[in-house]
Amino acid sequence: GQLVESGGGSVQAGGSLRLSCAAPGFTIADYVTGWFRHAPEKEREGVSAIVRSDGKTVYADSVKGRFAVYSDNDKGTVYLQMNSLKPDDTAVYYCAAGFDYIDGSYLGEERYDFWGQGTQVTVSS
Repeated sequence: GQLVESGGGSVQAGGSLRLSCAAPGFTIADYVTGWFRHAPEKEREGVSAIVRSDGKTVYADSVKGRFAVYSDNDKGTVYLQMNSLKPDDTAVYYCAAGFDYIDGSYLGEERYDFWGQGTQVTVSS
């Protein structure tokens, strides 16, 4: 993929992790950046997104109040701060970049053209 995620790992329930998404070769802040996750035997789901044009952030109900997405335009990096992690948060997390003008949910995969390789997050009870 054209995006590079980092920051995954293993934590105990209640812990925190911060994922990073960088885009060598293009300015990720010019796009909508979404975070998705794929757990075993489940469909991939949209977790969060940040819209560059107005700074709007979107969260899935399952992570609202625990996760925060933000960008550092100077570093060309988008972050997903994950707090109060639960075993159900265990998954491979992907960042993706897409265009704001596409109709539909910011948490829908159809918006996104550029994807990273994923980073594993494991939360133990």
